[in-house]
Amino acid sequence: MNRIVLGLICGLAFGVVDVLLMLPLEFPDKKTALLGAFLDRFAIGFTIACVKLPWPGWLIGLTFALLISLPSAVVTKAYAPILIGGAVGGLIIGFVVGRWGV
Repeated sequence: MNRIVLGLICGLAFGVVDVLLMLPLEFPDKKTALLGAFLDRFAIGFTIACVKLPWPGWLIGLTFALLISLPSAVVTKAYAPILIGGAVGGLIIGFVVGRWGV
């Protein structure tokens, strides 16, 4: 599958999953928190699909997921959920893109 299309699909899926996981949580500005989380996770999926390096797909996914997640983790001080969630999603997306991305 085309890497751009695959990146759009992976980014949308990862963003939706993250928003669904956050729905039961309380935030001062819930709409902004959900939008920010969606955009962060969408960027991870799309970026991983656009990057071509001589590394295994899972390593590309892990690296870029952590790099993109780190600013949100620092701002919110919620390091573990943001970085672990980003890492798991990045590993999965990296594997998917490495396996089926053309």
